[in-house]
Amino acid sequence: MKSIKKLLPGIIIAFVIALIATKLGEIMPIIGGPVFGIVIGIIINNSMKKPKLLDEGVTFTSKKILQWAIIVLGAGLSFNQVKTTGVESLAVTVFTISTAFLTAYVFGKLLKVKGDLKTLIGVGTAICGGSAIAAISPIIEADDMDIAYSISTIFLFNIIAVLIFPPLGHLIGFTDKAFGLWAGTAINDTSSVVAAGYAFSNKAGEYATIVKLTRATMIIPISLIFTAIMAYKKKKEAEQNKEVNYKFSKIFPWFILWFLVASVLNTMGVFKGGSIHYINILGKFMIVMALSAIGLSSDFRKMVKSGIRPIILGLIVWFNVAIVSIIVQFITGQI
Repeated sequence: MKSIKKLLPGIIIAFVIALIATKLGEIMPIIGGPVFGIVIGIIINNSMKKPKLLDEGVTFTSKKILQWAIIVLGAGLSFNQVKTTGVESLAVTVFTISTAFLTAYVFGKLLKVKGDLKTLIGVGTAICGGSAIAAISPIIEADDMDIAYSISTIFLFNIIAVLIFPPLGHLIGFTDKAFGLWAGTAINDTSSVVAAGYAFSNKAGEYATIVKLTRATMIIPISLIFTAIMAYKKKKEAEQNKEVNYKFSKIFPWFILWFLVASVLNTMGVFKGGSIHYINILGKFMIVMALSAIGLSSDFRKMVKSGIRPIILGLIVWFNVAIVSIIVQFITGQI
């Protein structure tokens, strides 16, 4: 009971911020609740400094509730929805994801962007923006500042994409399907994919949304790859320093396993009718709560010290992914 009392103040403040951020996200969907949550949290923490009594609850929300949110979102994902589209878009998805990681690694080194931030920008661009960053950050033990900065960077290019992709698509002469595949693989956040897709046409919007769902399933293998990398690093560290206690079960991201279980249950039809709609709403709200807590833990001065290089990296990764998506479609005869 005592520990719950310690957690409650921080959880409540994150909950209240999330309510405000979600409402603002509904009014301005291109920006979205997660970005509003982070920004409000950062403003509060850096203008008035949050009281100590909030610390435990804020940390709990940014870590545990973040993981629970990923599991809940899994329950809203059906593999049946992505089966056919997944086969059609597989080549483009594989090449764009590979491009994102390779570009983030190479140019991240050249720009001297630190490891975790470089990884999160690559993951966010490769898969599905904030949700992918939320899934990978606990695995690589990223700090809150890197999470906040990477999501802010991804958000910037989402906005640009929503504004320039539809007119560019018409200028290039894309079909509805080609544009939907381009938007679904080269824009990060789901709301931005939907906005750009439907701005082009209804058919493009429908196809882009399903492509985006297909791309979101890549969270599972990518998470397992990062788990294997972290396990190898921890094992090496334990071999060099006998005081380090290495246990694979401790570093394994069990929440990703439960994400997969929840997705399988949904695919099997366990969750009926309108319940899936409410599951998605709950999962997204929990993400906003967790990101609000991350904002409350972020030091804006430290973010500023990182400079413009992570944003330049985000631009390079995003541009390369957009170009590769078009090239692969052209080679495979989809354009």
